[in-house]
Amino acid sequence: MPAPVIAVVEDEPLLRRDLVEYLRDCGFDAVGAKNGRELGDLLATRTVRVVLLDVNLPGDDGFALAARLRDHPAIGVIMVTARSSTIDRVVGLEIGADAYLVKPVEMREVEAQVKSLLRRLDGIPAAAPAAADSAPADEPRWTLDATEWTLTSPGGVTMSLTSTEMKLMSLLAELARQPATRDQISMAVHSRRWNPEDRSIDTVVGRLRHKMESALGDSTPLKSVHGVGYVFSATVRVV
Repeated sequence: MPAPVIAVVEDEPLLRRDLVEYLRDCGFDAVGAKNGRELGDLLATRTVRVVLLDVNLPGDDGFALAARLRDHPAIGVIMVTARSSTIDRVVGLEIGADAYLVKPVEMREVEAQVKSLLRRLDGIPAAAPAAADSAPADEPRWTLDATEWTLTSPGGVTMSLTSTEMKLMSLLAELARQPATRDQISMAVHSRRWNPEDRSIDTVVGRLRHKMESALGDSTPLKSVHGVGYVFSATVRVV
């Protein structure tokens, strides 16, 4: 039987190398990735069983990646991060991480968590490599105009956006129907990390949703994702 594939997503080269080498010595087929894009490449070509995931990554952070991985119940997620606050732990576990380890971490603890998680996953068939997500050619698309700051529905209804709303929609369009964490939204909209006591993100989203519902006379693809943030569930073309 082939060794389980363990993906180590860590942007610090030395730590990534040490984790990969240690896990290989433990008999696993460990492979490294420095960001979400490289993890996506791995998922498209390998049958990954467990992902070790840092939080502070370039591009999509570990919370956003963990939320996406919940679409693959056969893949276990272990957060390995320096972010040790209770809030970060709660967010990580609510998003769907199976375990949350704080750096500096003992390699033996990592090994024990991986083995424990693999035992729990034993009854779940391994998922085939995931194909790249792409919308069908005939799927209705929204259009986001980065010059005019407008959002147009598939039915041709055009809405003018404020600067803040444009930043929000640009992020959601870039994530292509994947949820954005409140931390990602706060960085995109306010250029600062998210403070759980700050409700400004919910206010921005609420105003945009109300604007869209008033213009369309119907519900919108702008949805909340419990414990994560928000997602635009339709395809958006940026022009």
